[in-house]
Amino acid sequence: MQSKKLKTILFVNIIIYSKMTKADIVNEISKNTGIEKAVVLETVEKFMESVKGSLAKGENVYLRGFGSFIVKKRAQKTARNISKNTTIIIPAHNIPAFKPAKTFMGEVK
Repeated sequence: MQSKKLKTILFVNIIIYSKMTKADIVNEISKNTGIEKAVVLETVEKFMESVKGSLAKGENVYLRGFGSFIVKKRAQKTARNISKNTTIIIPAHNIPAFKPAKTFMGEVK
């Protein structure tokens, strides 16, 4: 029983710690390059603002060897509100998406 409980705890810890936040990215870049964290944070935030701005204008962002931030167009569709038993129309809209490059996918697999 003790072994099964330990395996469960280890599994939960792996799931919890298998994510990377913006702060983790900033720390990693700062540690590897020697650049101050504040400068790295500002650079990362400006990069994200630039990507968001481009996508908001309908422009895709291509990063060779990494992937593409693209705008996907969703068509108008009809949906149902089950609780009120009514039909609603969801208008056409754009959503942001990320498409990884083949080399990126190869490294992750």
